[in-house]
Amino acid sequence: MSTVQVGTVLMKAWPGMPQLILLETEPRLGEWSTASVDAFTLDRKIRAAGWNFFFMAAEVKTMFFGSLRASKVQSALKRILAKVKREHFNGLEVTAIVARHFLGVPYVTVSAHSRHLQHSSNLDIAEIRQTSQDAAEWANG
Repeated sequence: MSTVQVGTVLMKAWPGMPQLILLETEPRLGEWSTASVDAFTLDRKIRAAGWNFFFMAAEVKTMFFGSLRASKVQSALKRILAKVKREHFNGLEVTAIVARHFLGVPYVTVSAHSRHLQHSSNLDIAEIRQTSQDAAEWANG
């Protein structure tokens, strides 16, 4: 399993998505997978397929104490995904992983922005995004 780094994009799986944009993904956190390419390359692939990949301006952050370790970053991502779950976006881009010290105590801040892949160029409202995700979950079994 590759490590999460700045630029990593997590996508919520739905039928046909990997074939749509010829994307390889790696299972990461439950229904979320990491894209095999960075956000810039992924955005180009999506636009070439005639779809849109929205970037939400609101930054979501979480912090943990201790040194930078893959398992702790993964836990931080779980907390971020829990924070943005009610918005029903199908993507998340890691935009910063910053290790610092305060009074000698190490801590790390992980920042991310929600992303959303859809065909329409106008962002769907949360209820429509939820309906689409519910249908995808039903199709996945």
